[in-house]
Amino acid sequence: MPQTLSASDMVTPGSLGPPHTEPTDGEQAGQLLLGGAPSSASLDTLIQHLVPTADYYPEKAYIFTFLLSSRLFIEPQELLARVCHMCIEQQQLDKPVLDKARVRKFGPKLLQLLAEWTETFPRDFQEESTIGHLKDVVGRIAPCDEAYRKRMHQLLQALHQKLAALGQGPESLLGTDKPISYRTKPPASIHRELLGICSDPYMLAQQLTHMELPPGLPGREQVIAMTQF
Repeated sequence: MPQTLSASDMVTPGSLGPPHTEPTDGEQAGQLLLGGAPSSASLDTLIQHLVPTADYYPEKAYIFTFLLSSRLFIEPQELLARVCHMCIEQQQLDKPVLDKARVRKFGPKLLQLLAEWTETFPRDFQEESTIGHLKDVVGRIAPCDEAYRKRMHQLLQALHQKLAALGQGPESLLGTDKPISYRTKPPASIHRELLGICSDPYMLAQQLTHMELPPGLPGREQVIAMTQF
């Protein structure tokens, strides 16, 4: 039977499912399962559930929940460093010769995780060291497909724009040249353009959340961090 973990060693993400892969050696240590889902587990195990592989990608709900709650136990910058290290180690990205077929299956999943992370919690990437981790891990897979480097460039551009927007008024989310034109357009035109930008309810909810947060107010990740004190 696994030993019971203390609060400092345990995170409980609820009923989110684990990867559909065989656990690595030692991964089951400290993992308490309830109905096949990680009811509670060590931080290392839950980080492992976040890391994509060639054949596995974590559920969107798990990504959001863990990235938000894990900051009670580990700094986002350290979490990113550990995720990148696991990716390099598991996919053997530090080898002189890469398994290109394997990397081409893994690469899009890694970039998708980084895109979701930077989109949802852009403040986690304000430090230069975090950008360095992104460039390092993507630089290791880029020789297998130059499209990865281009996608990384687009991701960093979007991140820069989002961080700039968070430091300005909510209207800056639409671009500096759009607030005036939006105020002069009829409602039907605004509705059509809004659907073009936010084509699904999830994206619309995200944008409305950003617009409702005045500059200077803490984001959800900062509120979580405050509970540590």
